[in-house]
Amino acid sequence: MRVRRLIARLFWTFSRWKLVTEPAPTRPTILIGAPHTSNWDFVFMLGIAWKLDMHIRWLGKKSLFRGWRGPIMTRIGGIPVDRDAPGRVVEEVVARIRSGETFGLVVTPDGTRKGHSHWKSGFYRIARETGLPLTLGYVDRNTMTVGLGPTIELSGDVSADMDRIRTFYADKAGAVPANRIEPRLREELGT
Repeated sequence: MRVRRLIARLFWTFSRWKLVTEPAPTRPTILIGAPHTSNWDFVFMLGIAWKLDMHIRWLGKKSLFRGWRGPIMTRIGGIPVDRDAPGRVVEEVVARIRSGETFGLVVTPDGTRKGHSHWKSGFYRIARETGLPLTLGYVDRNTMTVGLGPTIELSGDVSADMDRIRTFYADKAGAVPANRIEPRLREELGT
């Protein structure tokens, strides 16, 4: 852990981005990483978690875990996602949490950074099924800041919960603003 904190301290000292954050949640949470518009978001996420000394797990496409990268990605908290069976990931994560494993789960609900019209709903389903709150993590090129926003409890009213999330992210541009996706679930689009 000391090495991680040292790496994070060095990163934030020399980065042109600033860490502006709420304190780390004091209990397990689903941490949304949004807007997810660049591969730099991964570096920012590790920098935030390591600086705040958070025990996190994160979801990543299974191709990131192939070959020599697999053990490294797993060591820094990665859980591979098979995009052909995304429901299985939700079930696996819920089972881990219910078994007593304690961690914050980082999810990038806008998926692959571009080409989508909506957020994926796995983060919402996991939070509802486990009773975990959502912590709103962000990247904002407008202010060159990254960090954690508020931690919120879900009400179960998808539209009302997503309205709260949209309000928080309304002025957040992501590292590459052109790739930003409006925080909206397919269920809200009626498709």
